[in-house]
Amino acid sequence: MSNINGKVYAMNAITPMRPWKTWILRAIFFILGNVKPLQSDLINLSFIQFARWVIIPRNSFPFVGAPQQRELLEYDYLLFFSNFNGTWNQYIDAFSAVLSKGLDLVWKWSEKFPGSTPVTIFKEYITRVQFDTDYYYTAYPHATANDVKNAHIVQQTFDALNRNAATMSPDQFREAYLQFVLSVQTHLGATGEAPIVF
Repeated sequence: MSNINGKVYAMNAITPMRPWKTWILRAIFFILGNVKPLQSDLINLSFIQFARWVIIPRNSFPFVGAPQQRELLEYDYLLFFSNFNGTWNQYIDAFSAVLSKGLDLVWKWSEKFPGSTPVTIFKEYITRVQFDTDYYYTAYPHATANDVKNAHIVQQTFDALNRNAATMSPDQFREAYLQFVLSVQTHLGATGEAPIVF
């Protein structure tokens, strides 16, 4: 499937909204973007590499001129883009379990949104509005978001050891190296293809 690259899965969903609802959702996005504690649940889902919502008004679609005809659209559109680690089922399950109130607050303005719980109905809705991703950028396709965070921890700890190594005796270095290995061992991961989950 084109949505999967290494350990990263890309998801796009497009849902129609009545134009009068767009302004309400813009106000909600403004509040969510400026009140940082409201973002904590999303940030704590460490398998999400990227998530973004975009509203496209019905009269803002590109028009390049003749022979293209102008589209007269009835709805504005809400686009959701995300890159994450794990399977699609795990992602939707986590969203439904952890972020159901936030998802309902954002997506309830879309037509025929059933709510994010129960999860089975939510998954059916996402399946209907999701589109495959042909191309997308990911800096580390063979690493999860946690792999990248852990790599930073290992690098910072190694840099601290390296700064002091030149002034240590062999016995001091052996002790410092042992402490380094013990402190980073839980942060050493494996990059590569994602395991197949059935």
